[in-house]
Amino acid sequence: MSRRLALSVMSLALSLPLSARADEGMWMPSQLPELSTQLQAAGFRSDPRALADVTRPPLSAVVKIGGATGSFVSPDGLLLTNHHVAYGVIQYNTKPGANLIDDGFVSHSRSEELPSNPDFRVLVTTAFDKVTDQVLAAAKGKTGKAYYAAVDTASKQLVAQCEAEGGVRCSVANMYYGSDFYLIKQLELRDIRLVYAPPRAIGNYGDEIDNFMWPRHSGDFTVLRAYVGKDGKPADYSPDNVPYRAPAFLKIATDGPKAGDFAMLAGYPGITYRHRTAAEFASQVGHTLPQRVALLDTLIEAIEQRGKASAESRTRYASQLASLKNNRKRAAGELEGLQRSDAVRLREQDERAMLAATKGSEARSIAQLQQILAEGSAMGDRDVLLGLIATQTQLMRSALMLERLREESRKPDAQRETGYQQRDQALIEGVLKQVQRRFDADTEKTLLTLLLGRYQQLPKDQRVPEFDAAFGRDADSLKAALDTLYANTTLGTEAERLARFAAAREGKPLAADALIDLAVKLVPAQIRLDDARKDREGEQLRLRPAYMRALFAWRKQQGRAVYPDANSTLRVSYGQVTPLNPRDAVSYAPVTTVAGIVEKNTNVEPFDAPKPLLTAIAKGVYAGTEDPALKTQTVNFLTNLDTTGGNSGSPVLNARGELIGLNFDSNWESVSASWWYDPRYKRAIHVDTRYIRWLMDKVYPAPDLLREMGVPAQSTGPSR
Repeated sequence: MSRRLALSVMSLALSLPLSARADEGMWMPSQLPELSTQLQAAGFRSDPRALADVTRPPLSAVVKIGGATGSFVSPDGLLLTNHHVAYGVIQYNTKPGANLIDDGFVSHSRSEELPSNPDFRVLVTTAFDKVTDQVLAAAKGKTGKAYYAAVDTASKQLVAQCEAEGGVRCSVANMYYGSDFYLIKQLELRDIRLVYAPPRAIGNYGDEIDNFMWPRHSGDFTVLRAYVGKDGKPADYSPDNVPYRAPAFLKIATDGPKAGDFAMLAGYPGITYRHRTAAEFASQVGHTLPQRVALLDTLIEAIEQRGKASAESRTRYASQLASLKNNRKRAAGELEGLQRSDAVRLREQDERAMLAATKGSEARSIAQLQQILAEGSAMGDRDVLLGLIATQTQLMRSALMLERLREESRKPDAQRETGYQQRDQALIEGVLKQVQRRFDADTEKTLLTLLLGRYQQLPKDQRVPEFDAAFGRDADSLKAALDTLYANTTLGTEAERLARFAAAREGKPLAADALIDLAVKLVPAQIRLDDARKDREGEQLRLRPAYMRALFAWRKQQGRAVYPDANSTLRVSYGQVTPLNPRDAVSYAPVTTVAGIVEKNTNVEPFDAPKPLLTAIAKGVYAGTEDPALKTQTVNFLTNLDTTGGNSGSPVLNARGELIGLNFDSNWESVSASWWYDPRYKRAIHVDTRYIRWLMDKVYPAPDLLREMGVPAQSTGPSR
């Protein structure tokens, strides 16, 4: 099939009758005008065409925060997101005498707002343009690594042109697995401050016991504020900076959701895999997920054991531990859900029928793709372990990052690896600066012992000579190597890290250090493995579009709509407030109330509701935030909105486009929705903005913040 015809097939996919259920689909905003009939039938009361442009209200109020989502709720840069999304900021500001994790934080003036960790970012999308022709022009006729390099070079050129004006962060998003590409321009806000955070026992009520469960009773929200320089441009933290003037902000609804009400969500979902091959489904269920659960269990146990012996370690690893626990439970839920839905068999059945209808060059390309995927899967365990070594450590990560930066900085900027260009240096510096508050030597050595110990058990064909030489082949040699490394490194000192950063960014040799000397030996191996990965990924970029064309043709015959897998770009889902019937004779209402907080409370973590909250519940004074039908204060609610990781913090809107909640979780039965959508079970869990308003009014008062958000407060709390 010619490239022009291939693109016409992709265009056809975007214009097919969108007959999917209202609750299914993470839609690109540009697709929403085609959904006008369905949106209006579901209860939407505005013009769907207003949702097509991500740079105009209301979608311009929705921003990317770290790896998740948030939204502006005032013209002065006030942001609402989840407590767990901002947990790293809260942990970063927790220190002896100021336990913001347990006690929460309320700023009563802008001068009291606290700076976030240096690598924390908020991205505001200002442009979203299709660039498929520019990205693929030089890739024609190439294969493997050459194909990857052509796409990568073209993408970097577009990004460099986009970022030439300064103050913005640009990226090229791959849609439909190499079939279409979009250039995204985002304002990069670097001065983000903590404004309001509830105590842990509200923001994380129930912790891992309740995670991915319903009913829920969590006040999972935090308020931040974005600042810029006096010239209105993004700037690093400075006391002289001024609040960012938001392009749009969401109005908070005064009423709340009830069963059957329309609901819509906008956010930045991470990655979904619904259009992956049957073999990838089988590998996920048969190997990847069971291995991931077992590995994360060992890391979690190690950090918890160290935390029992050291309060300082417990604080420094609080955010990392929370992330590991969430990922572990997600993996377990994903495995159970895929098995419950019989996803592997159904995907194999669907693909078999699709392939039977696919002939000629398309069929040959798909066969080649399947071979490439099998080769990559064979090295999966090794790649996971080496990846965790570089992400779940602080000093080891710093050493590898500094040496790779030095190596890349010797090249012209356009030829450097993504993540190590000049545009990335501020983020690298931010990572190096925050090490001090997230590192404990004994904990890091324990984590490395576990990860490298597993690496030592891999088959010979997955081993890397440089890693074997550095750490040996048995537990004794590994222990001796780590003890020597950490006894002779100075990277635990910020000044030492930043001095080497200054040299690395210039491509100059780094001052001698045990971990740096090790990184000099390991980075060439990382580069070699990266080259092999690029060869496989280049072939996937070249061949997956054939699979997608066959999939679109097959699903068109069945009258099924096609939307792209999520890839951290802005998406919209819509549906209704919906109850849940997960098992025989089990039925859950879609709204919870403060009565459930009291019922669950044991005064022992994680069900240790704070005394001010319990007192306020006992008084039963809700200042107009109570549900008129239930006659009490609501806490969380369920919808059938299509969400996944990255949607945390996403605003949930009513039929009038007003903010009624913040997405923060999924139910256990639908964790597998990143791979397989099952309408019987897919639910999203949200914190009700009425609960947020009540907490900020009657429990931990911030009346001026409420007024700034357009919600008059009835309390007489301290003024900002």
